[in-house]
Amino acid sequence: MRKLNAAVERFAYNHPRFGIPNLMQFIVAGNMIVYLLSVFAGYGAVSFLAFSWDAVKHLELWRLVTFIFMPGYYSTGDVLWLALFLYFYYMIGSTLEREWGTAKFSLYYLSGVVLTLIVGIVMGLVTGQNIRIAGTNYVNLSMFFAFAMLYPDTQFLVFFIIPVKVKWLAWIDAAFFALSVLSSLFAWDLLGALLPIIALLNFFVFFWTNITDEISYRRGRARHQSSHQTIHFKSAVRQQEKKAREQGYRHKCEVCGRTDTDFPDLQFRYCSRCTGYHCFCEEHIFNHIHFTE
Repeated sequence: MRKLNAAVERFAYNHPRFGIPNLMQFIVAGNMIVYLLSVFAGYGAVSFLAFSWDAVKHLELWRLVTFIFMPGYYSTGDVLWLALFLYFYYMIGSTLEREWGTAKFSLYYLSGVVLTLIVGIVMGLVTGQNIRIAGTNYVNLSMFFAFAMLYPDTQFLVFFIIPVKVKWLAWIDAAFFALSVLSSLFAWDLLGALLPIIALLNFFVFFWTNITDEISYRRGRARHQSSHQTIHFKSAVRQQEKKAREQGYRHKCEVCGRTDTDFPDLQFRYCSRCTGYHCFCEEHIFNHIHFTE
């Protein structure tokens, strides 16, 4: 997975002109146009745009592209939900394109689309059924995971009044993906289970290095926090603070005996080569006999 991630980064770096600038603008506009056509002319007027394995076999090849513009909402009562989701997709997609550049963002979205098509074609070949896919909802939702990885502390107003950090909303998105997979499996809907998994696979390809590096950092931090050296250092700091309150000073040079109370402008350091924790002023930190016991 790490090699795939490196290949993606290398391709985006070597082909900066690859992709479609403002890709989400075209996708959102296409979804809106298809929605309006379905409202005024009925779903039948736009159904020829959806991916259909039987239709593709009869050389209706435009369906390999036009299914991207199927919005998933086709009635007048859905206009508010459609507007909300399209705005959401446009905002996140545009932000990712500014952060990554057109090449990498286009590759992210197009690879998600290609993986979706591969699932549909393979299932059509294996099952012999007419596999239909209308829209790239899971590919669009997977962009939110990418956004959350890059901007985890950004706040969104849920219901326009409740500020919630993106990283917590990403967990809700993950729960939705998990629920979609499980409910599809219980209903023996293999396509419905594979589409969210494929969208997540696309996300992991692009963020595998980030995820593994973050896990390694957290593990290393946890080991450091629980190490004997850290625990002993924290214990020594607490003892030093208690001693400072009792003696009236915090630092005292082991050589000259000057303290930070009597000489507030003097710098004090602890020697890492001495056994134990011994303090020295700036004049003696490099000019003293090291404690060995």
